[in-house]
Amino acid sequence: MPPTPPLEIAVIRNAEDWPDHFDALAEKAVLAALAGAKAKLKGAAEISVLLTDDAEQRDLNAQWRGKDAATNVLSFPQIEPFGPVAGLLGDITLARETLVREAEEQGKSLEDHFTHLVVHGFLHILGYDHLEEAEALHMEGLETQILAGLGLADPYQD
Repeated sequence: MPPTPPLEIAVIRNAEDWPDHFDALAEKAVLAALAGAKAKLKGAAEISVLLTDDAEQRDLNAQWRGKDAATNVLSFPQIEPFGPVAGLLGDITLARETLVREAEEQGKSLEDHFTHLVVHGFLHILGYDHLEEAEALHMEGLETQILAGLGLADPYQD
């Protein structure tokens, strides 16, 4: 069996106060999403996960999506939706203050919420979306399945 091409996961910190162990959480979440989506690497690949704050996330959201507000996670795919998974896959950015606030509001640990949003962001990189209801149900079901494989609860359960 040929060796699996490498996936470089670069975790970049542009904000302080992100716990050190979140690098490993990000890697684990990306690899789980890759496997759970049944996506196969077609060559060496790289993804960056940017750990930032609300101010930078707000700037990115305004610049790229025309929304002048911070948001929990943004994905910037560099590959065609559901296309070959190789080369520069894209970037996922996460805003610390928003994640902390949402985790508290939802009664979740910051680690679990972060893991969910990295999985969510990586599925966007692969081509999944939630603009239409059917797409949203499919993507949410896949996220729930991936997170269950990591021992985490369904984030969409009321």
